[in-house]
Amino acid sequence: MKNPRIIISGGGTGGHIFPAISIANALKKMHPDAEFLFVGAEGRMEMQRIPQAGYKIVGLPVKGLLRPLWNPRNIAILWDYIRSKKLVKNIIKDFAPDVAVGVGGYASAATLNAAYEMGIPCLIQEQNSFAGLTNKTLAKKAQKICVAYEGMERFFPAERILLTGNPVRQNLVSNNITKESAALEFGLSSNKPTVLLIGGSLGARTLNNSVLKSLELIRQSQVQFIWQTGSYYKNHIAHELEKHSIPSNLFVTDFIRSMESAYKIADLVISRAGASSISELCLLGKPSILVPSPNVSEDHQTHNAMALVNKEAAIMVKDADAESSLIQLAINTVKDTALLNKLGNNAQAMALKDSDIKIAEEVIRLINRK
Repeated sequence: MKNPRIIISGGGTGGHIFPAISIANALKKMHPDAEFLFVGAEGRMEMQRIPQAGYKIVGLPVKGLLRPLWNPRNIAILWDYIRSKKLVKNIIKDFAPDVAVGVGGYASAATLNAAYEMGIPCLIQEQNSFAGLTNKTLAKKAQKICVAYEGMERFFPAERILLTGNPVRQNLVSNNITKESAALEFGLSSNKPTVLLIGGSLGARTLNNSVLKSLELIRQSQVQFIWQTGSYYKNHIAHELEKHSIPSNLFVTDFIRSMESAYKIADLVISRAGASSISELCLLGKPSILVPSPNVSEDHQTHNAMALVNKEAAIMVKDADAESSLIQLAINTVKDTALLNKLGNNAQAMALKDSDIKIAEEVIRLINRK
C-alpha cells in the first residue's frame, strides 16, 4: 500500500483528542508515508492540540445538541450541522481519503456521515462503557466499531465490534522516571503517602471545592496532595487561597505538564471518570477514587466508574457527596496498604494494552479491503 490517506475526526475534550493522536502516531509508525487530515470543531481544544502534535486540522462550525433535544436552540445547531456536512464533502473531494476514523465529539458525526455517503470506509472508536448518541447513530454506517468495554453488543451490531481498549498517551507508560525524581519535581517527599487529584485540563468545580473545604484536614493529615485545579478555575482558586495559608503538604497547580511524574509519585488518584482517564489508571495499575461528572450525556461517566467498582478496581463517590466526604475518604484510603494493593491489582487486570496498534491495524485492513 502506498501513501494511505486518512481522515480522523472528533474532539471537544482531551478524552477524544489523546486517542485520536495515538491512533495517528501508530499508523505513522506502520506507514511513514501516510497522510493525515484531522477534522474538528471550531473553537474547541483540538484546534490547538492537534497542530501541536504535528498534524493538520480543519475546523467545522458544528456544536453539540442541547438537552432536552426539543430545546429551540437546537434548530440553529442542526443548521450548523448541515453546513458542516457540506463542508466535509468538499474536504473529502480535495483530500481523497482511503478511510475515515471517528473518535467521538461534535465533528465526527458530520465527518463520518459525509464519508459514508461518499463511499469511504468508516471506523469509529467508542471510549465509554455507555455509548453516546453520535456513535450509536454512526454505528449503522461504520464497518468496524472499536470499543473499550465488554458487553457493548447492547449498543452496536456484535459482528462489527472489536475489543481494543482506549489508546492513551504513550509517555505515561514508556518512561524511566523514578519515584524520587518525580517527588523532586513537585517539592514533595518520596516516602510519604501521596494523593493526586485531577479534574481534567479545564478542572472540575466539585473536586476543587472539596479541597478548598478541607484545607485544615489536609494540613493535619500527614498525607501529601498534588492538586490540579484546571485552567478554568485558576484565578478563582488563587483568590480563595489568598484567604488561607496553603498547607506545606499541598502542591497546587492549574496544569500538570509532566503527568508521567504525577502518576509515578501518586499512591492514590482522585479523578473524574472519563474514558481516557480510566484507561490510564488501569494501564498504570493505579488505585483510584472516581467522582463521575453529572454534566455529561447519558451519565456515561457513572457507567464507566461502575465498570471498575463492580470488579473492586476503584471506589466511587457521587458528585453530590464529594465536598463533604471525598478528602477524608482519600486520607483513609491512601493509608490502607492492603486496600490500595487490591484496587491497583484489579485495575491493572482490566487494562487492555496496545490499543493504538490494534486500532491502527484495523484501519489498514479497511484500506486494503477497499
